Amino acid sequence: MDDPTGDTTSPARPARPARPAGSRPAAPVVAGLLLAAGGGRRLGGRPKALLPYRGRPLAEHAVRTLRDGGCGPVHVVLGAAAARVRQEAELPGCVVTENPDWASGMGSSLRSGLASLAGSGADAVVVLLVDQPGIGAAAVARVAAAHRSRSSLAAAAYGGRRGHPVLLGADRWAGVSASASGDRGARAYLREHEQEITLVECGDVAEAYDIDTPADLRHLE
Repeated sequence: MDDPTGDTTSPARPARPARPAGSRPAAPVVAGLLLAAGGGRRLGGRPKALLPYRGRPLAEHAVRTLRDGGCGPVHVVLGAAAARVRQEAELPGCVVTENPDWASGMGSSLRSGLASLAGSGADAVVVLLVDQPGIGAAAVARVAAAHRSRSSLAAAAYGGRRGHPVLLGADRWAGVSASASGDRGARAYLREHEQEITLVECGDVAEAYDIDTPADLRHLE
């Protein structure tokens, strides 16, 4: 997906050592952020992070998608049944944050996740939702490759329609956190900055369906 404050000040970042003359600039650090706090209300209260997919919890698949797409470090926000998810899902090397306000909607989980990235040294983050297994590493890699600066803003597109995953440059995190509320996530911020978003077509490598209802579970078979 902590105690989100919505603080609009930019997060402090560690200074990078000076490069020797003539050396290449350091490669940008694009982290991954998995929002996996949902309780699956329309799925009978089955936490989405633990839905079985290819024999393992959905959260494991999503973490692997971010890593295979070139993102690191990977941060994970849990909420519903967080203790069970920690016990049943293997999330080695991930920075795991628990959002006690997960039931208030995706906005609080996004704030928790961005807060956990403060001080990480990441230049940008690719945000992925746990309930979209049709989005694979190829789509993540394409969106991550759209990073140009700490103010970058990019999103996957499907037939020209904006969707997930989304890339947020580090200089955007404070603004996104301040506007994230309810179940909107970064929607309000992205709408306000629509003209600044780089759309990355991913319809040929991914499917952007959600797992929200019992009928959607067919996608996990």
